[in-house]
Amino acid sequence: MSNKTKLSSKQSESFFKVLKERFEKNMNRHKGLKWSSVQTKLEKHPEKLWSLNEMENTGGEPDVIGYDKKSNTFIFCDCSPESPKERRSVCYDRQALNSRKEHKPKNSAMDLAEEMNIEILTEDQYRELQTLGEFDVKTSSWVQAPPAIRKLGGAIFCDRRFNRVFTYHNGAESYYAARGFRGILKV
Repeated sequence: MSNKTKLSSKQSESFFKVLKERFEKNMNRHKGLKWSSVQTKLEKHPEKLWSLNEMENTGGEPDVIGYDKKSNTFIFCDCSPESPKERRSVCYDRQALNSRKEHKPKNSAMDLAEEMNIEILTEDQYRELQTLGEFDVKTSSWVQAPPAIRKLGGAIFCDRRFNRVFTYHNGAESYYAARGFRGILKV
């Protein structure tokens, strides 16, 4: 494992405290789960801890939102109230970024997610997240575009307005200061 995708012992210790505090503060997101089990799993997968730290550093406030018994994995997701601040103003993917002739954004959502070794939420995952709280009441988040929509040059994003989750469409090359993306990571 490269040092690029591994935290130092000091960084790990400090970040574990942040994750544990968030975990204990938001037990409604992961009823019946114990922090000690989560930490043990993360200690066995330091590259996943690095990805979570990247989520944190970009404003995502990752937290455990579930556990998959079948695969024995904890599911982490960005739980920041609004779309992560350092992941906004990005178009959907590399193809969209390359298609812009001028005023290109610095990056794309799919490229950033890949760099962080996380996945962008699907529309279903986004809706599931919204059952755990109110997210994106002022911002919006790209979600994985169905291939048929992407093939036609489009992409989709979601937000929460009027106590309801909405899904919209846009050209994949568009980008806005209030639109970013939320990631998911299985450990």
